[in-house]
Amino acid sequence: MTRGAFEFQGQKCSALSRAYVPASLWAGLKDAFRDEVEGLTMGDVSDLSNFMSAVIDERSFAKNKAAIDRAQADPQVEVLAGGTYDDSVGYFVRPTVLVCQDPASEYFKDEYFGPILAVHVYEDEKYDEMLAQMESVSAYGLTGAIIAQDREAVQHAMLKLRNAAGNFYINDKPTGAVVGQQPFGGGRASGTNDKAGAKQNLARWTSTRSVKETFVPPTDYRYPHMG
Repeated sequence: MTRGAFEFQGQKCSALSRAYVPASLWAGLKDAFRDEVEGLTMGDVSDLSNFMSAVIDERSFAKNKAAIDRAQADPQVEVLAGGTYDDSVGYFVRPTVLVCQDPASEYFKDEYFGPILAVHVYEDEKYDEMLAQMESVSAYGLTGAIIAQDREAVQHAMLKLRNAAGNFYINDKPTGAVVGQQPFGGGRASGTNDKAGAKQNLARWTSTRSVKETFVPPTDYRYPHMG
């Protein structure tokens, strides 16, 4: 989750922007994940000890700042990590983790293209309900991932989410596809799922024309049965 959400300041179209974690796992994961995110180093990109740097420009900073401010004021959102920003020297936004009670809130629908990760903790027995709700809560459909050791749960998620992510990852982060090595593309508001790097993408660069030529043209409008 850390690399998927915060690599390149979350400024990747495939970045992890929302996560759904079963309550039984969250209990042992929460503190360690918070500490890891809070410990991420930020600063000048020329200092290779830094994991993150600033977001790209003032517009991006303002968008992420506004989202964090709304989260801070939302009683249904716990700001687990981050939640701060500073544009005094560069446009820096701390990696932010929002634990949201409402899985239909804006943080699961909108894309901020920055270091903001929304987390929804669901009851274990409501796995199917969670999949059904999250399948179409967002207009986007580029990448998705499942982390699981239960193969049945993996297969079930692949089936239920087959139209929700053009690129689906199992036990890996949803970022890092290299064009030419792994076909890449998504549907819905993320595109037409052309899969750059795949053969079917070539059809998008052609204009198909159908030609019909008649060698024995009719000489009368009447059908044979009309005689």
